[in-house]
Amino acid sequence: MRASKLLLQITIYYLVIGLALFIALKLWPDLRGYLPLGGVEQLITDPAKNPLHASEAARSTHVANLGQSIFWLVVAIIAAILVSLPVSWVYMTVRGGHEYDQSLVNTIIVLPMVVTGIVIIVQNSLALAFSLAGIAGAVRFRNSLKSSGDALFILLAVGTGLSAGIGAIELAGVISIAFNYCFAMLWITEYGERAGMKRFLADYDGIDQAAPPEPDKKK
Repeated sequence: MRASKLLLQITIYYLVIGLALFIALKLWPDLRGYLPLGGVEQLITDPAKNPLHASEAARSTHVANLGQSIFWLVVAIIAAILVSLPVSWVYMTVRGGHEYDQSLVNTIIVLPMVVTGIVIIVQNSLALAFSLAGIAGAVRFRNSLKSSGDALFILLAVGTGLSAGIGAIELAGVISIAFNYCFAMLWITEYGERAGMKRFLADYDGIDQAAPPEPDKKK
């Protein structure tokens, strides 16, 4: 039941978001020029572009004033959050017990928004990029992850923010879909489970092969 609910929930979510975007672009074809879309095309068709130059992927064809720029930024940040939301559902479902970390759930949702803003700030300035690296290096992050597998969720959040920041929300969506269904399938099939191993995903079938054998009780 948990697996069916999770798969149905994320499937309906992606279909609703995709359908809403499709209808909006059909009704207002010029809207595409104001949205953070199409950046992945620039990345694929022109991979030899000097990464130190200002990114053209983040430029929309119709964004030419302050109001349109704010609209582009707001859409990018909201899209980053919407793409990350189902990732948090997957984490809350497949992780269990004392390994569950609520702060990581919050990080999965908030981090893409922060990264989106950072990318927009530094993409046109190498000096700002180095300044940001220095500031980040001076800050001490004391909260360590409970498992190396949790780093995958952090990397996805960063990738989502980067995609939104360069105007490639479609890339963030594809990554999110592939990541969520992959983790759901790994959880359902309990792929790689062995007796005595350290468990990362919550037990799915109720047969915990990773748990040590219980001692025989004397009658």
